[in-house]
Amino acid sequence: MSVSRVGLIGAGAIGRAHLVGAAQAEGVEIVGIADPNLASKALADEFSIPWFADHRALVDSMKLDGAIVATPNALHVPMSLGLINASIAVLVEKPIADTVEDALRLANAATEADVPLLVGHHRRHNPIIRTARSLIQEGKLGRLVSASVLATFLKPDAYFNEAWRRTTAAGPVLINLIHEIDLVRYVFGEIASLQAIASNAVRGFEVEDTAATVIQLKNGAVATITLSDTAASPWSWDTSSGENASFSKNSIESHFISGTDASLALPTLRLWRYAGERGWFHPLAVEQVPYVAADPYTEQMRHFGAVIRKEDNPVCDGFDAAKTLEITASVRRAAQSGKAVRFG
Repeated sequence: MSVSRVGLIGAGAIGRAHLVGAAQAEGVEIVGIADPNLASKALADEFSIPWFADHRALVDSMKLDGAIVATPNALHVPMSLGLINASIAVLVEKPIADTVEDALRLANAATEADVPLLVGHHRRHNPIIRTARSLIQEGKLGRLVSASVLATFLKPDAYFNEAWRRTTAAGPVLINLIHEIDLVRYVFGEIASLQAIASNAVRGFEVEDTAATVIQLKNGAVATITLSDTAASPWSWDTSSGENASFSKNSIESHFISGTDASLALPTLRLWRYAGERGWFHPLAVEQVPYVAADPYTEQMRHFGAVIRKEDNPVCDGFDAAKTLEITASVRRAAQSGKAVRFG
């Protein structure tokens, strides 16, 4: 197998996750890091990788096949466009852009240039998520009826010392809910419409701290997402899945999927169904669905290598990511207007 040479642009927390993932992934190697922050040089030294203060120097020096754009959101599109113009494949972190218009501009540019573009919705690479998706698509739950998602956690006070995090440029809808919207689309099915309520009552900041979203799926099922970053709660994917070692892990479930034949909880993959006669007077049997554990960042990097070599299609391309961004951005609009937002 040939090895794709990849540059990492942006060396924050997500940048480290990509470095660790790439170290375990076949077919891909991160050969340089670009980040103007001097602290990133220590990270480059830790992984014995050349460091550059400017991403253009990285591109000019390292003969890249691909690059990871893990910069602040506002830089995603201009940096990715520059890489595409240089015929370098791109893995850009979520959200793909600040606006749907810019997201589509980037997606179209990649298509027209025939340069691979992968968007970093990393949960799609988690074997737990992929197993749940397969169970639903294979009809193991029967017809999907409903899904309930809990994304309730507590961001410490120090998190908000940066002023922008107290404004509508941040907030749990834009920063956290986008993961849940993408999971709903990928696992449960496409979204037809949504309604929402938001509140900033706890912290009193300009931006919301809590929101509830009701979703109508195109397959007829309904889903709810309860979101808060001010809740002393264990019920969230980040703190229950063990996906990110930075978070304290709780052995608890956060996603509940109900079908006419069976129901499933995540991240445990516990499945309930009737062993005999059906109906609420009769007991449900519970079983553990098997899966092969793997780090989603490692799987994403392996996939990116295959995408670079055009051995595989992106599991989340620019147009797909633009749809997730469009739906996520509509949550605030729905909360402000009190009206449902519908999608084509």
